[in-house]
Amino acid sequence: MAESYEAVVYDLDGTLVELDVDWALVTREVADRLQSRGVATDGATLWSLLKRADAAGVGEVAEELVATHERVGAHTSDRLPLAGELPLSVPVGVCSLNSESAVRKALDRHGLADAVDAVVGRDSLAPQKPHPGPLLAVVRRLEVDPAETLFVGDSATDETTAERAGTAFQYVDERLSA
Repeated sequence: MAESYEAVVYDLDGTLVELDVDWALVTREVADRLQSRGVATDGATLWSLLKRADAAGVGEVAEELVATHERVGAHTSDRLPLAGELPLSVPVGVCSLNSESAVRKALDRHGLADAVDAVVGRDSLAPQKPHPGPLLAVVRRLEVDPAETLFVGDSATDETTAERAGTAFQYVDERLSA
C-alpha cells in the first residue's frame, strides 16, 4: 500500500491482532486480588481497577496479573486482516493499551516484529492512551512529524489519542475498505 504519510502507527488488539484474553475473567481476578489487599472494587471496570491499584500503592500487583493474561493471550492470538498490509514503505509503530511484552509477543507470533520499528505499551510510560504521550513517544522514536503520521485503531479512545497528539486517524474498517 502506497502511503501518503511519513509513518503509520497502529493500535494492536482489535487492529493487527486479536489477543485471546477473557477480559471479564481478568477483571474478576484483579478485583479479587485488590479486595484481598483492602482496595474497594465494587462496580469497577478493569481500567478503573488499575487506577485504584495505583492509588493504593499496589499497582504493580494488578499490572502484572493483567500483563500475564495478555502475554498468554498473545501466544494464541489471531492475526487480523489489516496485518496483511505490513511491511509498509514508511516507518511503522505500535501504540497499545496492552503491556509492551504482550505486544512484542503478538508481533513475534504473527511474523510482524521485523515490520515494526517502535513499540509503546501500557506499561512503557505514563500516562496511557487517550493521553497523547504514548503516541507521541512512538512518533518521536520513528523520527517523524506528528502532522505527517497516521494512527490506525479500532476505538474511540484511539481516535481521541490521535486528535490530542495532532496525528491523522483512520479506523480499521475504513482502512480495509480504502
